[in-house]
Formats: sequence, structure tokens, C-alpha cells
Amino acid sequence: MIQKRVALLLSLLTVIILAGCMYPGDEKERREIPYEDQIEAIQKAVNAYKENNGGLLPIKTREQETDLYIKYPIEFSKLVPAYTEKIPSNAFETGGIYQYVLMDVEENPTVKLVDLRIAERIRELNLRKHINGKLPFKEAVGENVYEIDFEAMGFKEPLKIESPYSDALLPIVVGGDGNFYVDYSIDLNRILSEEKRNVKEGEDIRYLLSDDYPIVPAYSLPYTVNDQNEPVFMKKK
Repeated sequence: MIQKRVALLLSLLTVIILAGCMYPGDEKERREIPYEDQIEAIQKAVNAYKENNGGLLPIKTREQETDLYIKYPIEFSKLVPAYTEKIPSNAFETGGIYQYVLMDVEENPTVKLVDLRIAERIRELNLRKHINGKLPFKEAVGENVYEIDFEAMGFKEPLKIESPYSDALLPIVVGGDGNFYVDYSIDLNRILSEEKRNVKEGEDIRYLLSDDYPIVPAYSLPYTVNDQNEPVFMKKK
């Protein structure tokens, strides 16, 4: 009888442990997937807010020179609960990894996402830069764009970013301005080679990512194509 009770208790304990492991995993997944229905719900809320407020948008104020892809973060306090029931589970405000932003605010305000894991990598590099008091540049990979000497910064290996568009690991580069940027060349090259997109030399081709995916290429430099239709960092005019 005692052995049966012990076995039963062990079985119940196992179920509890497995349940405890399962739900955090489910919760993590819930906060990391860019669900289309959540984006659509916020898009409808933004459209309704704009219509009811004379064309104004529910966005936070950012400085004019802020990167285009993080320039217009959505202010959920203006949408919840009047225009949508709740903030999405994958939004930063509820512990998720995405910041909801608007693109094309003048013509067609469109809800997109910024993967904040990228921002965390950039923050990590900035912190290390301030500790070391210098920024080691390596070889140039474009006009005023350089590889990073990660070893000199105290890293055992180069930091990379998991691409939000593919299985690729994306390099991080540094501009002559001392700021760090994600290099999306791998994903841009894949799109150009596989989809045969019609792009023009001299135009910023990051729209190939921001138009076709829910996540925008934040913390990046402008790209164009060379005469071989390959992505290259755009030269400053």
C-alpha cells in the first residue's frame, strides 16, 4: 500500500513538473511569435483611432533624426481599451520581444514590428564600448562601414543576430559614426537572387524586407545594389 502511494505521489509530482515546464515554454513562444491576427487587430485599432481623431496617429514622440524603422512606436494607452481589448501578448509592454511601430505614416500608416532582441545586442556592444573606452575598427565593408574587432572588445567570438527573415546569423558592423548596425546583406541577397526583384541602383532596397515581412530591418544602414545586382551599403550623398 505504501509503495502504491509513493508511486502515485511520484506520478503526480512528475505531471506537475512537466506542466510547469510546458507552460513557461508556451508562454515564451506566445511572446516571441509575430502573430498575424494580433498585428491585424492593432492595424484596425490604429485605423479607427485615426478616423476618430482627425488623422492623428497613436504614436509616441521621437526625435526627428531617429532611425526610420523605430521612429513611430505605437502608444497603446491611446488604443486600449477604447479601440482594442488588450495589448498583444508579444508586445514589449506585456513582456514580449516586439515593439509595435508604424511605417509609411504619411500615406498609409502600417503596423509593423521591431525585434527587440536586436536592440539588446546593440546595447551589449555599446556597454562594452564604453567600458573599453575605444571602438576597434577592422576592415572596411563599405564606405565608412567597418567590421568590428570583437576580440579587442573582449568577446571570445563575434556577436551575431538571428535573422527575423531566415535561418541566417547576421553580422554586426560599425559605422564611422561609432554606431553599431545589423548587416542584412545575407537576406537581401537571398531575395534578389531567388525572387529576381526589379530594383534600381541608387535606391534604398530595405523595403524588400519591410514590405514583405511583419518585422522591419531596424538598426540598419541603407542598402542599394551594384552593377551585379548585389546588395551593397549605400554611399552617402
